[in-house]
Amino acid sequence: MHSLLKSTTLTQDQPFSINTDESLLNEDEAAELADELKALLRRGDTPKADAEQIQRMVSGLGDHRGLLRRTFAESLGVVGKAAVPALCVALHKHSSATVRRAAAKTLKLVGDPNTLPNLLEALLNDPDPVVQGSAAGAMAIFGADAVELLLEVIMNPNSTAMQCGFASWGLAFVGAQAPDALRNAAQSDHAEIRAAAIAGLGEQIQALGDTDARELLLGALVDPASDVRAEATILLGKLHEPSWAQPMLLARLDDLHPQVRKNAAMSLMKLKATETLNELLEKKSAEQDESVNRILQLAIDQLSSEDLKNHNDES
Repeated sequence: MHSLLKSTTLTQDQPFSINTDESLLNEDEAAELADELKALLRRGDTPKADAEQIQRMVSGLGDHRGLLRRTFAESLGVVGKAAVPALCVALHKHSSATVRRAAAKTLKLVGDPNTLPNLLEALLNDPDPVVQGSAAGAMAIFGADAVELLLEVIMNPNSTAMQCGFASWGLAFVGAQAPDALRNAAQSDHAEIRAAAIAGLGEQIQALGDTDARELLLGALVDPASDVRAEATILLGKLHEPSWAQPMLLARLDDLHPQVRKNAAMSLMKLKATETLNELLEKKSAEQDESVNRILQLAIDQLSSEDLKNHNDES
């Protein structure tokens, strides 16, 4: 696996030196530049890619007006790879979280896979959670190239719960772009990786009809790790296949781990599985864990309401 802490500092062999002056454009300057850029984009022209102009556009990413920030980001996206060094410096070093967030999102527009280490560094090290999330979202567009790095975040003992959550969300976003990588991850020796990969298999199963992914989901329901079973149980509730999922979800109501039992009840509720009301009532009467009982009662209440609505619609 790649080293998580590999340095991504820009070196002297970059095509031009970066102006690290953080002074933002004033409102009039930003508005004037945005108007110029919008006119260029409307004509289908590419904005100038010299260092000074790129730095001015990067400075515009800190403007308080969202529409102007979008214009600067779109323009930098059109400039493409020439804007990458300045954007990476802004992502790592700018004091404004607004600029760092916008830099991550703009790197997503540029779409250069060579920026993956920079985005990874922002996900791991930036103090702002929105920057971390923006970095994870940008990483996800690179499909299979991003999967290993996102999995490393999940396995890194120094990653926070939020960073792991962003990485898992990124894997789910990757989805069908990297089917082989996710299927391999779902068979990892590490439970954390299996759980994250299973959570990301939904698009492959739902949109692509991936039978191998479906088999992996079925196996995950009886995985020795409760976290994997819990993720598989959540995914069953998202697939909109109630007749297929219901028997397996009912079986998970007897799982040894309370979180799996809660997830099973929630998934039955999401699937509007009114046919399972009697089973849910039976499970609630025997359930010893109060936190599970509360979820069972919520599911019973919601499904009873759904059942009444269905009867009223039929009458």
